[in-house]
Amino acid sequence: MKEINLSSIDRIELMQTFIRIVEAGSLSGAAARLGTSQPTVSRRLQTLERLLGLKLLQRTTHIMKLTDDGERCYSHAKALVENWNAMEDDLRGATDQPRGLLRVLVPHAFGQDQLIKPLKDYLYRYPEMSVEWTLNDRRPDFIAEGIDCAIQVGAVTDPSVVAILLAEVPRIVVAAPELLNNKPLPTHPEQLLDFHWIALNSFYRNEVVLSHKTQGEIQRISIKPQLSTDSLYALRNAALAGLGAGIASTWVISDDLAQGRLVHLAPDWHGLPLPIYLVYPHASFYPARLRAFLDIMRQAMPSLAGTQLPSKKSRYTPR
Repeated sequence: MKEINLSSIDRIELMQTFIRIVEAGSLSGAAARLGTSQPTVSRRLQTLERLLGLKLLQRTTHIMKLTDDGERCYSHAKALVENWNAMEDDLRGATDQPRGLLRVLVPHAFGQDQLIKPLKDYLYRYPEMSVEWTLNDRRPDFIAEGIDCAIQVGAVTDPSVVAILLAEVPRIVVAAPELLNNKPLPTHPEQLLDFHWIALNSFYRNEVVLSHKTQGEIQRISIKPQLSTDSLYALRNAALAGLGAGIASTWVISDDLAQGRLVHLAPDWHGLPLPIYLVYPHASFYPARLRAFLDIMRQAMPSLAGTQLPSKKSRYTPR
């Protein structure tokens, strides 16, 4: 076996690899995150263990577990790599251009439409960047999935993350004209009780909450949806097909309203607006690529069609 010259080893790279192994939960997962092979990751782990004279991981066919020394090493490695990154960032200063890969999780509908313009601005402004743009409405596991940040529509309840309130999405109750069956347009939420309903189960299932647009009065009505979906596009198409009334984000149905394919029920009443957050895990250092993405999203989000400035501040603030 070829002897490794430990004095020439890139210790920062070894620490970064070890962190990725722990966060990914496997050598193969770490290799995928680092864009290298599993044998390379395994070799780096062995080199780090030999360098420290410690066993950092206990591995079997089905499980990988940190030793006590591994736990301490992981904590020190995180601090060391963050401090190294902070030093590089400080020394490079304002001339440091974002480069590398940014992994972003975005809502399925919003990420296909409204967010493409600010994404384009980001990539045009920083040509050395590439973005992995994952469309999904779930909440991210930042560490396990290697995600840098997420755009989240709806309340943020996880106190372990930083959540920056960017804008709000106004929502209204809509239905196909034939659903009225030649009856007058309903003007009060109570007149919506007899309608068939479509639920967007990410935000409402068995109860609809509406607010008067000028007086601020709140009305709650119980519904029994015939169709429940987690897709805003499916809700829109079901409403167009006449399956029922639903609460939709205004950006996705604005053309349908203008063309008369949908009507705004109880037009003086709106669904409660949904907040849009940029969410990312706490850290002592944030790379230039993430900071630049946050700056562009902060500037662009309130001006996108179908969004508005937030009516209240986020309960979380950036560190």
